[in-house]
Amino acid sequence: MSEFTLGGYMQKHERAAAFGGSDGGAYSVAFYVEDEPDARGRFAASLLFVRWSPGGDRPVGHLETDPLAWGPTPEEAERRLEALSLYDVKAALEEAIARAPGEW
Repeated sequence: MSEFTLGGYMQKHERAAAFGGSDGGAYSVAFYVEDEPDARGRFAASLLFVRWSPGGDRPVGHLETDPLAWGPTPEEAERRLEALSLYDVKAALEEAIARAPGEW
């Protein structure tokens, strides 16, 4: 897996990917997969962006994307998120920030 994908980056660096948002916040990213499948039997997976305090010592909130990937199992849905390019993940963060203006 390329280090320019979310999963490849996390595997190579052994940590969550982090991004600076257009709102000035620092964010790390995690996966969120629904516990139950939808009516079609697919598990939905989203990205969860944890916003960190200015000092980076504690989380101060989070943003979530709409589902970005689906799979027949939670593991497959997560693998599909891992395949997202870092550019797509950054774009998803910016979209989440735009949907929650002034939240901070």
